[in-house]
Amino acid sequence: MLSRLMSGSSRSLEREYSCTVRLLDDSEYTCTIQRDAKGQYLFDLLCHHLNLLEKDYFGIRFVDPDKQRHWLEFTKSVVKQLRSQPPFTMCFRVKFYPADPAALKEEITRYLVFLQIKRDLYHGRLLCKTSDAALLAAYILQAEIGDYDPGKHPEGYSSKFQFFPKHSEKLEKKIAEIHKTELSGQTPATSELNFLRKAQTLETYGVDPHPCKDVSGNAAFLAFTPFGFVVLQGNKRVHFIKWNEVTKLKFEGKTFYLYEKKIILTYFAPTPEACKHLWKCGIENQAFYKLEKSSQVRTVSSSNLFFKGSRFRYSGRVAKEVMESSAKIKREPPEIHRAGMVPSRSCPSITHGPRLSSVPRTRRRAVHISIMEGLESLRDSAHSTPVRSSSHGDTFLPHVRSSRADSNERVAVIADEAYSPADSVLPTPVAEHSLELMLLSRQINGATCSIEEEKESEASTPTAAEVEALGGELRALCQGHGGPEEEQVNKFVLSVLRLLLVTMGLLFVLLLLLIILTESDLDIAFFRDIRQTPEFEQFHYQYFCPLRRWFACKIRSVVSLLIDT
Repeated sequence: MLSRLMSGSSRSLEREYSCTVRLLDDSEYTCTIQRDAKGQYLFDLLCHHLNLLEKDYFGIRFVDPDKQRHWLEFTKSVVKQLRSQPPFTMCFRVKFYPADPAALKEEITRYLVFLQIKRDLYHGRLLCKTSDAALLAAYILQAEIGDYDPGKHPEGYSSKFQFFPKHSEKLEKKIAEIHKTELSGQTPATSELNFLRKAQTLETYGVDPHPCKDVSGNAAFLAFTPFGFVVLQGNKRVHFIKWNEVTKLKFEGKTFYLYEKKIILTYFAPTPEACKHLWKCGIENQAFYKLEKSSQVRTVSSSNLFFKGSRFRYSGRVAKEVMESSAKIKREPPEIHRAGMVPSRSCPSITHGPRLSSVPRTRRRAVHISIMEGLESLRDSAHSTPVRSSSHGDTFLPHVRSSRADSNERVAVIADEAYSPADSVLPTPVAEHSLELMLLSRQINGATCSIEEEKESEASTPTAAEVEALGGELRALCQGHGGPEEEQVNKFVLSVLRLLLVTMGLLFVLLLLLIILTESDLDIAFFRDIRQTPEFEQFHYQYFCPLRRWFACKIRSVVSLLIDT
């Protein structure tokens, strides 16, 4: 029996799990890991596959069964973190954006950051004015198709490529004009470097948006950048706090707090899990960009008297150490395999361009917007409806407890349109679903579809009644995290019960200590007065003395039994 149990346990430990990681160029890297493999092991495998040394800027992102995004923690088991059924699917993404991407030592690192920022531009995370957008898109064209050639690039060629969530004919002509006249002769590496230099100057560079609401119920996006904490509303950056001015980050349930000297900013996340993810991202970003050495990193706790709280510690190196380590790299620059950009105008298939390399374990395929991305977009939009640029702006009043006026807050217009990256809050691959549901999710979100897609789905498109029914089901799924008041009440009741139990335990311990001290031979006036009371004498002779004799008898019997054996 014991041997069977041991053999079963060893087989469980030796079990292998298949992991698929989608890279920044949308290719996929597949490998197998052991049950107890740590996140660091998988990350090292991936970086070795990419021939990447400046790896501290990157991370692996995944989605749990509740559709909440997470960064894979390198000190913990991969299997325990994912909590889903294998095969596991994750994404390789930039986690910490370099403060100066042009200063990165190796071209392969700059190329990967270029791919990430290009994704940010497409998904609406990197928002900019029309003039800046045209220049960035022209850099992408130059890097991926080379110099303008009238024989290869007919009139309107820039319109065949998808750089942004929405295009206009005027913008497409501007992109083509810049590509033809200003960028001729630039190599892919030079164009990518110029792209990074321009992107780094934008207000939303490095923004990974977390949808929240302020105390007035207005939608907002919170983000952590290389330079500090950012709050975006409409088409404005309403708050920017440098890292050295942020004194504390804290969360309780769905509520997120940021302390800055005498100011406390308060925001509400859609779910407690989303709020915890926001808090952990803030802790990691603050440690990475603010500290001088990784030895200065401390464990941070969000607990207080009424909430159980969480403890978290950043486990990597800080930005200054990464830069110092990069300066010591001495090797031949690794070869980068770039491929031409494939034109794509349809909604469900988005080609982001070049592939990193060609290896046996890497599978190529286009990105398909799945129904789960639509669900996540719906869920986030339900909690944070995009606001018009004229709705807030200078009139925004966050939850502030301070005597200092808000007039010194910097409000910067970052684009001509409202900041709304709802279509990409979940850029992590999940299970594929049917075309009908895919179309329905995008219709509910207001996304457009290509003519080809409509023709393909025309025969199997649901009726109006079915669409309405499915829409109701989708909305019900998206609002599955409802009942915030009930959750808050339950948490408050549990906190009160916990406080009562702790108080009763302390009182019991104090009572025992008082009895022991009173029965002792301590000659203190306070205990002498207690001993002389009739109540104490009654307790002493009727309860304490018999209990002491009973214990003494039991101890003697146990001791004699031990001696006999």
